Amino acid sequence: MTLSPDEILSPREIEIATAYAQGDTYQAIAARLCIAPSTVRTHLATIYRKLEVSSKLDLHARLVGAFPSAEVQTDHAAVISELALSLEEAIRREQTLAEVLRIISRSRGDIDRVMSAILGFALDLCEAEFGILFDHHGEGQFAASHSRGIPQPFRDWLEAQDIFRVSPRTGLGRVFTGHGIVNIYDVQAEEIFQTDDPLRHATAVLGGARSFVAIPMMSGDRLVGAFTIYRQNVRPFSAQTTALAQVFADQSVIALDNARMISTLRSKMSS
Repeated sequence: MTLSPDEILSPREIEIATAYAQGDTYQAIAARLCIAPSTVRTHLATIYRKLEVSSKLDLHARLVGAFPSAEVQTDHAAVISELALSLEEAIRREQTLAEVLRIISRSRGDIDRVMSAILGFALDLCEAEFGILFDHHGEGQFAASHSRGIPQPFRDWLEAQDIFRVSPRTGLGRVFTGHGIVNIYDVQAEEIFQTDDPLRHATAVLGGARSFVAIPMMSGDRLVGAFTIYRQNVRPFSAQTTALAQVFADQSVIALDNARMISTLRSKMSS
């Protein structure tokens, strides 16, 4: 006798399975349930295994009453569920990156809308809670120009700072000096957190950040900013996730360059 999903899954698993089958992203589900996006994925892997499904379509069918087409061997179930989710995530990444390029191409210079979309997609695919795009104003000075999901106390602090100079030991400071990716395991575990550095204090205490990655935004050999994403639990960003964040950073530079060119063109046409 085949059990129904309600008999197999916990109420929380039913809630997550239903939301995912209806098209919600990890990020949307996590925000609604006040859990981390990575926790959503862990639940989904368990749900796929328990229900013996191997795609979102199968999951939806199972939730509305269909039965498994064949028995899945217990020792293979975990592998199948992991492969199924990984394939769906790969497809979603490709679709998302194509959508970002479409948004950029049709933006007409609306940089705020473009950056909000890019940060939103990045947070979803990179399973991060909030993100900030910092403009570089020369000589290690930065200003937060766009953000998504940022806690209000941290947002207020950044707005009060406007343009500020960063310490060489901060993540942004290391981006400025090395022009390389800075991937911090835990912002509270570094020695600088024990000092009175204002940026690190604001990031960790006001923003509640723990794991963090900053990607330099380069226009040729010139640093134009930093694309930063943050997790509020200690879960370092993998090389694959960092590479994905690099793609979003590169697209942000393209969007900024496009906006500047459109602005210049409009100025010439109006003069």
